[in-house]
Amino acid sequence: MTGTLPTDIPLSGGWREPPRYPDPLIETLDDRFAKYVVFSAAVERLYTGCRWAEGPVWFGDGRYLLWSDIPNNRILKWDEETGTVSNWRQPSDFGNGNTRDRQGRLVTCEHGGRRVTRTEYDGSVTVLMDGFQGKRLNSPNDVVVKSDGSIWFTDPPFGIAGHYEGHKAISELPQAVYRIDGETGEPHIVADDVLGPNGLCFSPDEKLLYVVESRGVPNRKILAYDVSPCGKAISGKRVLIDAGPGGTPDGMRCDLDGNLWCGWGMGTPDLDGVLVFAPDATPIGRIRLPERCANVCFGGAKRNRLFMASSQSLYALYVNTQGAPGG
Repeated sequence: MTGTLPTDIPLSGGWREPPRYPDPLIETLDDRFAKYVVFSAAVERLYTGCRWAEGPVWFGDGRYLLWSDIPNNRILKWDEETGTVSNWRQPSDFGNGNTRDRQGRLVTCEHGGRRVTRTEYDGSVTVLMDGFQGKRLNSPNDVVVKSDGSIWFTDPPFGIAGHYEGHKAISELPQAVYRIDGETGEPHIVADDVLGPNGLCFSPDEKLLYVVESRGVPNRKILAYDVSPCGKAISGKRVLIDAGPGGTPDGMRCDLDGNLWCGWGMGTPDLDGVLVFAPDATPIGRIRLPERCANVCFGGAKRNRLFMASSQSLYALYVNTQGAPGG
């Protein structure tokens, strides 16, 4: 999982010269990745000007992408038809992770209000959860919705550590992974044994839950859990991927074949971008970026376009696969 940027790609304020095909930023680490590479597709930078980009989510019915710029306290909108970017919500209460529920409504983790919210069709905001057993949440980070309508999210204290991505405060609850029931709205903890729970996603068949342990010792890890047949609990915690020295997985999503597409970087520049892992945890491919990638999602008309929220910028790449539902 180490390497260097190809020396024949000049970097500049406009990022780089037009790439040759195949794009040398797309690297095959295992033969299994080759079928996902589109020969004439290149990494594109769609926007730059964020302070910390996170939480991309695709709205196919409107042909646009939303993503968070946490320190700037806003959610941005990229329009597929025009390529324009605008403020979709500001202030956003320091929104971080985003997804859509199975009715198409936006679900957002907010650092500022220390809560998880849902944006209704009319634009009003419903608070889904802001506390547990009489105590306030820390700073909900990332969120996914299961096919039964349940909402699963991570709650580390990162957003209350200072005033940059939220409001400095004291933790009232241990960090945990929560589930909000899709029918009753009742919340409960599904995991309280993760050091710095961060990105999360389900396998395509929803039999596995993956969670990034971003304060793992000595290295960050991607954990795997078995989801119970009733879909309400998890068990069998194990380390699926040890990120190794300098490895920094963050947000991630699965494709239909069960591969994990993981935002990566921060340790050293040569690790910045997206790492792709087969279901057996073998690294099979990577997408090199000039910035750390915090989170990803699949979008576009066929859900075959990977969007990458990366530090100050938003990138995209067409791939020969599709994102699993619920991301």
